[in-house]
Amino acid sequence: MVFKRLLGSLGVGAPTVDTVLQPDPVLPGGTLTGQVHLKGGQADFDIEHITLELVARVEAEHEDGESEGVVVFDRFTVGGGFRLGAEASHSVPFDVTLPWETPITELYGQPLGIVLGVRTELAIAGAKDKGDLDPLTVTALPVQEAVLEAFGQLGFGFRSADLEYGHIGGTGQQLPFYQEIELAPAPQYAHQLNEIEVTFLTGPGGLEVVLEADKRGGFLSPGQDAVTRFAVGHHDARDWAAEVDGWVRRLVEHRAAYGAGAAYGHGAPFTDHGQHGHGGHHHDEHHRSGPGAGTAIAAGAAGLAVGVVGGMVAAEVVDEVGDFFEGDDEGEGED
Repeated sequence: MVFKRLLGSLGVGAPTVDTVLQPDPVLPGGTLTGQVHLKGGQADFDIEHITLELVARVEAEHEDGESEGVVVFDRFTVGGGFRLGAEASHSVPFDVTLPWETPITELYGQPLGIVLGVRTELAIAGAKDKGDLDPLTVTALPVQEAVLEAFGQLGFGFRSADLEYGHIGGTGQQLPFYQEIELAPAPQYAHQLNEIEVTFLTGPGGLEVVLEADKRGGFLSPGQDAVTRFAVGHHDARDWAAEVDGWVRRLVEHRAAYGAGAAYGHGAPFTDHGQHGHGGHHHDEHHRSGPGAGTAIAAGAAGLAVGVVGGMVAAEVVDEVGDFFEGDDEGEGED
């Protein structure tokens, strides 16, 4: 969904910009390629720089509840330092590397409801204008697919996915937000869990898989959350169904979950490393909402697949994406 927009801050007769991204999805840590097409206005303009911003729609928790905003999570200068003649055409090719922690927006070609974009900023004669905003599609790395498929094989179902502003303490998280993929419990765990949230914190050497379980309470005991994390290599060959089942068992069998050398519970201090909970704007209260809610991940012999319930979820995702890219940048977060 590429569109052209007049550079409003420069007035009538200014250039227009049209950024065209490669059509195929990109991997986290992968290369995004495309071209920025400029069309000259009614006079010559000096193009000082062309900058691409990676933006995400992110949820944030605060005392008054939840809110959504736009966060810029990376910037790349891809051109500039030339004069664009009146009515002239000029194209600037680019290839930029996405951050390893870039959230995934689709799984097996089906949207998860995560909204990412590439915004083009043009600087001309000291004025800046954000002249083009295009959707960014990011698909899962093989190891991410393997972990999620294992959850599906065990009978877990997809509920929703969202981006949460804040930092998960004790991890190597780099971006100012993290992705949560919320799963309904498999039948064998339904009496113990309300849901499990999966977060991938990916880097060049592998990834941390952070799991949070919303545990059901008993007749005389309240429910509780347990969090743990596991290190996984990009090229690890494991029996993933057995591996993930072991992870889940560690969550449900211990009050404090243990993983990657640290033990910590949701909203509680580290039991082995002093008084440190999830840092920053973390999920102090448990979330059960997010874009694309109601989608189901069905497990079968062929693995994990994202299903649409009554045709409603796909429409919701499309509407949300359209609102994001057609609207203004109100509520934008800090870089």
